[in-house]
Amino acid sequence: MIRPATPSDAEQVGPLFILSMGHIAGIFANSDRYEDAIPFFEKFFRQRDNQYSYANTLVFEEENRIKGSVTGYDGALLHVLRQPVLDELRKNKPDFTPDDETEAGEFYLDCIHVDKNAQGKGIGKKLIAAFCQKALSLGYDRVGLIVDRENPEAKRFYTNLGFQVSGEKDFMGHTYFHMVKKSINYLVR
Repeated sequence: MIRPATPSDAEQVGPLFILSMGHIAGIFANSDRYEDAIPFFEKFFRQRDNQYSYANTLVFEEENRIKGSVTGYDGALLHVLRQPVLDELRKNKPDFTPDDETEAGEFYLDCIHVDKNAQGKGIGKKLIAAFCQKALSLGYDRVGLIVDRENPEAKRFYTNLGFQVSGEKDFMGHTYFHMVKKSINYLVR
């Protein structure tokens, strides 16, 4: 079942964030151990007005366990939603200023995560379909995301779901494909 997340989901969703964040989780935790970022993500997930909030997240729950989640928001709100996260990160890195990974006019899929033990069962596709339906219900006609150029498997996954490369973005030390899905008025296959 896919449902809106609640603050009480933090302990199950927090560890999922590091699955898709990769090296970015290490930057946030100031550690080579990505799992050190779990408390960071749990903290922001429990709060309402930031890019990693439960308010911006849908979860896939099965047998009382969250097996995956998708987090996203209006791309025009990036700076507002990012500010609480930046305020926290700048306590240790005062000059930390990441590039923008999204833009106005798109509903931005920031993070999608599926538990390693639940991958390959279509959960990611279902979460993306639900995310696209949410975007459509909010009046958006396109969904955007970024995919690390060094992850051709993820690029192929999103291409197969109808996303197309619209450009490249430098973000947090890597170059990403900016991919967009237009005409989201149908469910993802």
